[in-house]
Amino acid sequence: MLIDSHCHLDAPEFDADRVAVVERARAQGIAHQIIPAVDAAGWPKLRQVCADAPGLHPAYGLHPMYLDHHRDKHLAELGEWIARERPVAVGECGLDYYVDGLDPARQAHFFEAQLALARDVGLPVIVHARRAVDAVIASIRRIGPLRGVVHSFSGSAQQAAQLFDLGFLIGLGGPVTYERANRLRSLAATVPLEGVLLETDAPDQPDSQIRGQRNEPSRLTVVLETIADLRGVDAEVIAAATTDNARRLFALPA
Repeated sequence: MLIDSHCHLDAPEFDADRVAVVERARAQGIAHQIIPAVDAAGWPKLRQVCADAPGLHPAYGLHPMYLDHHRDKHLAELGEWIARERPVAVGECGLDYYVDGLDPARQAHFFEAQLALARDVGLPVIVHARRAVDAVIASIRRIGPLRGVVHSFSGSAQQAAQLFDLGFLIGLGGPVTYERANRLRSLAATVPLEGVLLETDAPDQPDSQIRGQRNEPSRLTVVLETIADLRGVDAEVIAAATTDNARRLFALPA
């Protein structure tokens, strides 16, 4: 039993074969997928995708890479969507200091508003933090108390420890399968398992075996096996721990 804690199954890359993608994931034991939004225009499609198959769980939010799509009115609409739709989380939201042209102040405006919303409604938050982990930690401290996950974590062990202390987990996915990702692989081998979630970020971040191809949720088993190998334990140990972590964070059924 596995949970893909971060997968964009509503992306257009899956429009032609979404049902088959879900079936392949189920065949690999992936019982649940968390599907975060990226902008307000995509919320209705995301809702429908999750309604079409069991085990698909929406999160609604405003992603920093889509900053040009966001308007202040979308924050009010997000509160209405969350109250009505009762998703498992707020997100994907966060900060991205890697992509040029994304105004940091405007990113922080939307990010901290979503953190405050998550805090007020008692939901976890799914966070994107690219070259911005320290800034994300500062925002969480400023707005908290909160709980959630920093997905596709690429920070240090010290930053991970700070996030754990703040009630956050870290998501590990395809990047950990690349042999040259030394720091990430070292972290995956040593970080406390109670702080880890597995993810694919499909259709993005393919593992090393399918470099350059479309990623999909069934590839979560490759991430699982890589982390098990790095830690020198059976894959079942990693599966049980990360599944329990995801169930608790997102209040998923057994």
